[in-house]
Amino acid sequence: MSAAPKLETEDAPELPSGRYFDRELSWLAFNNRVLDLAKDAKRVPLLERTKFLAIFSSNLDEYFMVRVAGLKRRIAAGVALPGASGILPRDLHEQILARIHELVADQARVFAEDVRPALAAEGIQILSWAELTESERREMTTLFEERIYPILTPLAVDPSHPFPYISGLSINLGVLLRNPNTGHRQFARVKLPTIIARFIKLGDSRYVPLEDVIGHHLGMIFSGMEVLQWATFRVTRNEDLEVEEDDAENLLHALEKELLRRKVGRPPVRLEVEEGVDERMLELLAAELEIDDREVFVLPGPLDLTGLFAVAGVDRDDLSYPPFLPKTHPELAEVETAQPADLFKTLRRRDVLLQHPYDSFATSVQRFIEQAAADPAVLALKQTLYRTSGDSPIIDALIEAAEAGKQVLVIVEIKARFDEQANIGWARKLERAGCHVVYGIVGLKTHCKLSLVIRDEPDGLRRYAHIGTGNYNPKTARQYEDMGLLTANPIVTDDVARVFNHLSGMTQETHYRRLLVAPEGIRDGLLDLIHTETRNALAGRPAGIRIKVNSMVDERIIDALYLASRAGVPVDLWVRGICGIRPGVPGLSENIRVRSILGRFLEHSRLFWFDNAGSPMVGLGSADMMHRNLDRRVEVLVSITNPRHVAKIESLFDLAFDPDTASWWLDDTTWSRHVLDDEGEPKRDLQDYLIAHVGQPRRHQEGR
Repeated sequence: MSAAPKLETEDAPELPSGRYFDRELSWLAFNNRVLDLAKDAKRVPLLERTKFLAIFSSNLDEYFMVRVAGLKRRIAAGVALPGASGILPRDLHEQILARIHELVADQARVFAEDVRPALAAEGIQILSWAELTESERREMTTLFEERIYPILTPLAVDPSHPFPYISGLSINLGVLLRNPNTGHRQFARVKLPTIIARFIKLGDSRYVPLEDVIGHHLGMIFSGMEVLQWATFRVTRNEDLEVEEDDAENLLHALEKELLRRKVGRPPVRLEVEEGVDERMLELLAAELEIDDREVFVLPGPLDLTGLFAVAGVDRDDLSYPPFLPKTHPELAEVETAQPADLFKTLRRRDVLLQHPYDSFATSVQRFIEQAAADPAVLALKQTLYRTSGDSPIIDALIEAAEAGKQVLVIVEIKARFDEQANIGWARKLERAGCHVVYGIVGLKTHCKLSLVIRDEPDGLRRYAHIGTGNYNPKTARQYEDMGLLTANPIVTDDVARVFNHLSGMTQETHYRRLLVAPEGIRDGLLDLIHTETRNALAGRPAGIRIKVNSMVDERIIDALYLASRAGVPVDLWVRGICGIRPGVPGLSENIRVRSILGRFLEHSRLFWFDNAGSPMVGLGSADMMHRNLDRRVEVLVSITNPRHVAKIESLFDLAFDPDTASWWLDDTTWSRHVLDDEGEPKRDLQDYLIAHVGQPRRHQEGR
């Protein structure tokens, strides 16, 4: 993506303070949009609504473990400087906790008053112990005696037994006991085993929470003691890794050591307790965990609704999204046989633009790597891996290629958050198979999505590449919306080869012809493109900016978009999650529109479109508009030049911003939902539309 001359900062008018929406509060607004889906009985099937309740909880867990934990670290370190939004850390922490109390209370209400009764009406019941039949109680008692009781470890607290360490995200029973002989009261803790299903299936879609089964057999665990009360509780801890990197050689060992430290010694950031808990028990927990009252969340049981993922998996097609099978991209299938085509033959004729999950990952990206591994004419494969699945055919293909004598280079990012342990395992497995494994560049995460194949052909060596927006993960490729480019264009493949040389050989390469590469080039390249649109608008030439990202936070990008808006440039931002820009503010951002779309697939692609006076500059890649992506990661954007591909991306933006498409709209700092038309009927669901229309036969057009 070539760039235009810069707009000098001294030419830019001063922008007002307070122009950024705080990123942490914006993230909470995003999770509220997830909760909106759980409430939407008109557009979202019941089991999918159940799943969105679980996703809301899972999202919030990670938010506490990383974002709130980081904020508490800054407060503890005495950092008193306000963030970009102008809010001081302590004030922001208070605002976050107050908003989360509102959100989790709303989630509990939706589950108790809406989703749970609706599930019961469909024969899917989440029952308390009191609601079980006598035969079910006997069955659960037998299960407890034979399968649960033997693996429990009750821990009492008394002068000879200190308060136990409570592991993060574990579900625990706090038990208040009394010795009938002495009258002495004491506290005990029982941790729920994770190898037993959280919601135990009784048959015929009837479930009982594991804690209810254990709670009603505490007399067996604490024989001779009187059980006065029990309640569930759960602690969330700081789980973000802090690794000091002195060199790549020591990074693997440093990370493994930090993973061990993650299991103990991490300070708590949240305490969830069940309603009705004894006040003395609650005081004990808060005191022992050294947690503030504001960080205590008293909620109706069951706690931790991530357990609803299992319930949402019930085999009821009538309560789920209609079955969906990705299609082989028409340009990658033999028309006569509908069998997968020879990808290298296809790519010598034309580039292929993919959109997953509508275009099958298995018959495109996965097949690209598998065909390269099996092809005797292929001499080398190079691959980045950020996250992949547990039984990854990508890993298998790379190992097969190495064992066949091909040169295989794999850039494994072992610092991918919460996937560190799995990635260490993959790295060692690949090394044992003979792959050259590189752990990226010290101080940076390798987040770009690149594959490169070098093939010996009659007219000499030819390179083929894939550049994507999503991970090489066959499982998430069925759940995440992502885009990618398969190409044999020699300019692009030469750029990709130089990126790999930079990653493996520590070159100082910063100049590319069709790529923008972070940390050196993406922010400046995009700023140049934005400033060009500003100049065009001021000169009366056609101008426009359209960007699709997961997060829009970077202040320099935001400020450039504000200046473009002031110059009259129409700016459309399609943002799934965090958005720090404030659209619709008079004198600042009247020409900026922000939309968010959430649904059965997680919108994950990053797309960039600039009018460029009627000759659009268009690109896709791995980078979000965040400091970490632009400053501390290796990211790649590639320009899209094929007119059909440009038109495809333009049509996606047209659909997303069509008033008849269901979406959320941001006005200043307030999100509003627009999903029903004036007659109260559901608007077009973008993802349903694409399921019906992507993969239709397309007229082949040569050129890249």
